[in-house]
Amino acid sequence: MHLSVRFAIVACIIMMGLKFTSLTSNVARADDSDTPIRALLVTGGCCHDYAKQKDILTQGISARANVEWAIAFDPDRTTKHLNAVYQNEDWYKGFDVVVHDECSADVKDLTIIDRILKPHRDGLPGVVLHCAMHCYRSEGWTDNKPAVTPWFEFTGLATTHHGAQIPIEVTYLDKTNPIIAPLSDWTTIHEELYNNILGDIQPTATALAKGKQTSKDKDGNEHVNQTVVAWTNMYNGKTRVFGTTLGHNDETVADARYLDLVTRGLLWSVDKLDDAHLKPAAKVLLEEPTTQK
Repeated sequence: MHLSVRFAIVACIIMMGLKFTSLTSNVARADDSDTPIRALLVTGGCCHDYAKQKDILTQGISARANVEWAIAFDPDRTTKHLNAVYQNEDWYKGFDVVVHDECSADVKDLTIIDRILKPHRDGLPGVVLHCAMHCYRSEGWTDNKPAVTPWFEFTGLATTHHGAQIPIEVTYLDKTNPIIAPLSDWTTIHEELYNNILGDIQPTATALAKGKQTSKDKDGNEHVNQTVVAWTNMYNGKTRVFGTTLGHNDETVADARYLDLVTRGLLWSVDKLDDAHLKPAAKVLLEEPTTQK
């Protein structure tokens, strides 16, 4: 066979192989987009109507994105109770992302905190909402001076208090960020603005939105407080974490603007913030909710 003919045949075979590889790769991506993101919502504890909010969150996010849920709900309304899901060493296995929406300030056992943080240190994406920021106050946590606990390293923002419930003006910052690019500034109903005791987010974090509250004292003097209310964090150099301190009241959690923000933050955390995953899930729940006795 003539040498040039052999080269042509070889080239043809290579091209066919490349086309096949490209085709199978595209099929794999299509199949992946049809696979629901498996999310675990850990919720319950003090100070909020988590019995309602767990349904608002899961149903609202699944209406926007291909996310299906397991719910670990703790009905205990104190700050000292540990969600039963964490009793299992393998509590996180089988999930693509964990949404922390618990309120357990006085769970301080470092062994337990390490159990919660270990899968995130190892790369499991996380979403941290509202009172979850005030959880797990281990040694070093203080009310009135800068402190970075293991939990704050994970969340990316150290916060210890909130003010009165007053509407919060939410302003998005870098509109080139894919999480917030299509979102518009908005004002909440009466909500809690969490402080930032360090004066800034962690060096590993990136601010997405600031919230401003304007109030008047008894003498009519106006006071303005402003702090970061949404951000991303790169935990342990590799784990994507999305956080927002917004979301105290049921009406805020149910607000389409809040659900849009959290949905996009969750998809970013698993690196699937794209049109293929921004579609409703076939169902909301992977299984029946786990409620602690």
